[in-house]
Amino acid sequence: MRMDSVNQLGRFLRARRAVVSPREAGLPDDAPRRTPGLKQEEVARLAGLSEGYYARLEQAREKHPSDQVLQALARVLRLNPDAARYMRALVRDQDRPAPADAEVAAHVMRLIEAWDTTPALVLGSCLDILAGNALGRAMYAPVLPYGNLVRFTFLDRVAARAFYRDWQLIAEAGVAWLRATAGVPAGRPRLDELVEELSADAEFRRLWSRFDVRDKTSDVKRLHHPIVGDLTLNYQILDVDGAAGQHLFIYQAQPGSPSERALLRLRDAAATE
Repeated sequence: MRMDSVNQLGRFLRARRAVVSPREAGLPDDAPRRTPGLKQEEVARLAGLSEGYYARLEQAREKHPSDQVLQALARVLRLNPDAARYMRALVRDQDRPAPADAEVAAHVMRLIEAWDTTPALVLGSCLDILAGNALGRAMYAPVLPYGNLVRFTFLDRVAARAFYRDWQLIAEAGVAWLRATAGVPAGRPRLDELVEELSADAEFRRLWSRFDVRDKTSDVKRLHHPIVGDLTLNYQILDVDGAAGQHLFIYQAQPGSPSERALLRLRDAAATE
């Protein structure tokens, strides 16, 4: 399955109206429906558009909606800020060349390698693992052979479920990240390649078709490491200045916690190896 390079906006609109219930949209919900979510005519009416105009948007016969139209659709479809930006980019940025993930700069590597108690990874826009410090590589040792966080999540389901204590949340977040950070502009070769490979998995196909869009900057990750056991870590995501598409993932344990002690054991084990 190639990435949706033809009529991405229409696919996005259909997917998002399918997950908004009439009740959420303030409409009566007292009759059974053949399909879930809102109908075309309901979205058009709630957004203040004609049915014909909205239908042309979904059919890619209208390709230049105004900012006011996009704002109205974001409101009706209950889009979060990341999804609203994604929809706008589908309209405005189709012809912009995609930034390529470049080699990680030497000064970035020196910075993260100095953190001997803080795991860190540099990831590309499609969550390819570009680099990591010693503790980051040790922590993600089960993932490294796959070269990509989402490939590991879906293509080695047994190992991924053992490593990620919240596998379903990780799977959903990974697919939503791909939509948010790599889905525009259309046709970028790396995303095409990755989506085609992962589409062999039914759960990936289901999540990809939903067009969920989330671009995280921080959260909590719960892992089970094969050497040191359970880890509960806070992580922060920073963009690497001057390197479009590169993101620095920094992980920290609560001071004095079992996870902090486990990281120290992992550091010592990695140094011994």
